[in-house]
Amino acid sequence: MSKRVLTTESGAPVADNQNSATAGVGGPVLLQDQHLLEKLARFNRERIPERVVHARGSGAYGYFEVTDDVTGFTKAAFLSEVGKRTETFARFSTVADSLGGADAVRDPRGFALKFYTEEGNYDLVGNNTPVFFIKDPIKFPDFIHSQKRDPFTGRQEPDNVWDFWAHSPEATHQITWLMGDRGIPASYRHMNGYGSHTYQWTNEAGEAFFVKYHFKTNQGVRSLSSEQAAELVGKDANSHQTDLLQAIERGVNPSWTLYVQVMPAAEAADYRFNPFDLTKVWPHADHPLQRVGRLVLDRNPDNVFAEVEQAAFSPNNFVPGIGPSPDKMLQGRLFAYADAHRYRLGVNHTQLPVNAPRATSADNYGRDGLMATRHGSRHDKNYEPNSYAGPAQTDAALSAPLAVHGWIGTHAAPAHVKDDDFFQAGELYRLMSEEEKARLVANIAGGLSQVTRDDVIEKNLAHFHAADADYGKRVEEAVRALRED
Repeated sequence: MSKRVLTTESGAPVADNQNSATAGVGGPVLLQDQHLLEKLARFNRERIPERVVHARGSGAYGYFEVTDDVTGFTKAAFLSEVGKRTETFARFSTVADSLGGADAVRDPRGFALKFYTEEGNYDLVGNNTPVFFIKDPIKFPDFIHSQKRDPFTGRQEPDNVWDFWAHSPEATHQITWLMGDRGIPASYRHMNGYGSHTYQWTNEAGEAFFVKYHFKTNQGVRSLSSEQAAELVGKDANSHQTDLLQAIERGVNPSWTLYVQVMPAAEAADYRFNPFDLTKVWPHADHPLQRVGRLVLDRNPDNVFAEVEQAAFSPNNFVPGIGPSPDKMLQGRLFAYADAHRYRLGVNHTQLPVNAPRATSADNYGRDGLMATRHGSRHDKNYEPNSYAGPAQTDAALSAPLAVHGWIGTHAAPAHVKDDDFFQAGELYRLMSEEEKARLVANIAGGLSQVTRDDVIEKNLAHFHAADADYGKRVEEAVRALRED
């Protein structure tokens, strides 16, 4: 086997990779040492802007296999027949912390999937909770600012966290999830995933359905207490990354079963609460889970930066048969996610191997820009329509049209019979055992008791009282006891 030759970026062989060129023995380094300058300049640029949210993540490749016929609901090709497999890439993440944070912290987890389908890449970007803190995207930057490091102290501040929640009663449901037993997953393998948003499926007949995705872990749900998590962080800040990597390397491939809830589009307008409200779940009694298939992760990335850090998921990457709903948070993410990647990775990030289509190829009139690799030949035109056999539109909509009416303006979401911010948080609380309730109350009180303003504490306590009288009473007593210590 011939020995590999070390070269510069331009391919020239490197004579000495241990000693810089100097003006004589012991003299100053020379500016003409191209290899040294190239290495230092590249090293300075190895990092790119981290994600504002979901910065710390882990990923793996695998496949999705259809196990049940859903062609009555969607014409998506990758769901077209039982037994069909589609290559996937999954990225799991914490939300609030930076790249340098720890894995075993109390925080929602991102659950992002890229399906490399024959009709293009389909991205499903969700969390390990079925709901979220807010229902309108205009509040999202403020929400994240309140949860991340304070500009002055440089740390997450309970005053900021709870002050925002005090002014956002719709967050009560998600707070109950986050502060409960599932707030710290034991690993990425031992948590469920949810599309969270409502999406639209359309079948071959043009019939529209609204759906919610549920990925149920086949490893069983396992979580950590606050005390267990603190101990684990001290031993291995990369605990979730370590677990996922080692499990797949051992051949213990994690899997999830995908179920969907299906609502005929015509039912949405008269449903008892807004079905597009991200702070609420659809009761299973109304819309039972229907099995779709199985997600299996069986291959680790060879390069975390290239394949996890540069992986770009955009909820606006749909395929025929799947589309958006009027979910306001989803509508905001349709723009924000793709725009974040254009900023972080450049306008041509879709040409990176982890993001490029695999079962088909991209063929459009996008040209040039930073790091462009797809240029076309001298015969290809960069405009459309044209007379030169360039790619043309299909005239087939990806999903069914949605009717809209009314006056343009900054409207609140439409009111339904049972639209309030607290009843589902109360229902979740009442489902818990006494031990679960005790841990939930202790977790909430531990943070809320650190808030310095009494009015902020009172506003938050009012939300828990509105959800359930016992819930509010126990949180109030726990906060009072901690503040009196």
